[in-house]
Amino acid sequence: MKKIMDQFLQHKKIFEISGWILMLGLMAWCLRSGLITNPDALEKFLGKCGIMAPILFILIQAIQVVIPILPGSIGCAFGVMFFGAVWGFIYNYIGICAGSVWAFLVAKHYGTLFVKNVTGDKFYLKYQKFLSKKKQFERIFALLIFLPVAPDDFLCYLAGVSSMTLKRFTVIILLGKPLAIFLYSMGLFQIVQYAIHTFLH
Repeated sequence: MKKIMDQFLQHKKIFEISGWILMLGLMAWCLRSGLITNPDALEKFLGKCGIMAPILFILIQAIQVVIPILPGSIGCAFGVMFFGAVWGFIYNYIGICAGSVWAFLVAKHYGTLFVKNVTGDKFYLKYQKFLSKKKQFERIFALLIFLPVAPDDFLCYLAGVSSMTLKRFTVIILLGKPLAIFLYSMGLFQIVQYAIHTFLH
């Protein structure tokens, strides 16, 4: 894991650009295959994939929290697009919560210097003053996790080098994530659908 993260940090811009290229390529392939515009084609595709489709999607959502190449909100939109509103939300929730706990544990293991390299000095210094104030940091963290506009991935890393316990962190994540995931999932899905129907019809 450390080697993977070191490679990511050394070539962060390349990974980010590659991530956007892959995402746009996936979108183009989905459009060409009719997976976005044709419900029957999507159902047939998911039927062929079986249980591996949601498992792979959950894994990707977890990884993108630990290795933040693309905004997690984009994955949320794909979740609803492929699996529908209910199951898309559930798979997004499981993957992002699992990835959040994973990022927290990675930060606990590798420490402050590692976290500063992941989040960047500017972000780390912005919240550093709160890290030593346990209750204050927990309140700020819980509020930001609840809001759909906060940099959640970096906050999970930051929490990992605070005095917050894994149990406390997990409770905040499980209770605070649903609203943001729901808004990202449905909001971006509607935007994508609008764009597709506007430009392709």
